[in-house]
Amino acid sequence: MNIGKSIRLERIINRDTGRTIIVPLDHGVSVGPIEGIADMRGTVTNIVAGGANAVLMHKGVVRCGHRARGRDVGLIIHLSASTDLSPFPNAKTLVCTVEEAIKLGADAVSVHVNLGDETEARMLDDLGRVTEAAASWSVPVLAMVYARGPKVKKQFDADVVAHCARVGNELGADIVKVPYTGDPDSFARVVAGCCVPVVIAGGPKIDSRRALLEMIAGSVAAGGAGLSVGRNVFQDPDPAKLLAAVTAIVHEGAGVDAAMESLIKE
Repeated sequence: MNIGKSIRLERIINRDTGRTIIVPLDHGVSVGPIEGIADMRGTVTNIVAGGANAVLMHKGVVRCGHRARGRDVGLIIHLSASTDLSPFPNAKTLVCTVEEAIKLGADAVSVHVNLGDETEARMLDDLGRVTEAAASWSVPVLAMVYARGPKVKKQFDADVVAHCARVGNELGADIVKVPYTGDPDSFARVVAGCCVPVVIAGGPKIDSRRALLEMIAGSVAAGGAGLSVGRNVFQDPDPAKLLAAVTAIVHEGAGVDAAMESLIKE
């Protein structure tokens, strides 16, 4: 790995722990200005206050989230999109280039691929082209890879998730984002089959903070590199406080009980 990519990776991955806390804010394209991302600058401020390593967003809202003050935070620009209004919401298409992302100050770029979708071939082609372009600019790539399609019966099965992670790895991604498989033992199999950092997605909104922290702790115990969780962070009543608890688990080795105690303290 060249020094340029190494430096950029260290802006989104803690160089001391080798782990990361990424908060995606790209949901506005898929579902609109939902609660938590209407005020991007305020949301980013809270995320930074909680200790997140990076935020992830589409190119047009970088200006909306830029604070021009306070602690810096890594920026990942998402290159692919679809909307829930489409009859084919799992068919992602590229809406930004690596070069555009660099001009906006990105430390990394991300691409979403849904394996098993009827348009899988195009999404795989997009990922391959993005990793090629990113390599020429020494820009890290985060691949979000999920199994979603008519042949997929168990999208959280360890073998299926391991396949997703391996696809991102094989096509040149520097970080792979996949769903959590439900327990540390099965997720360890996912991590073992991938030679780049693996982070977990948050999925649908979880009602319990403890459940979220247990999922994160389990993934880290299995060798995971952290998380890339959106709604379960930015729609929390106090994102900064929640992220402080997540930081304790991911970067400081705290247990779930200790992290929960910090959440209930005033």
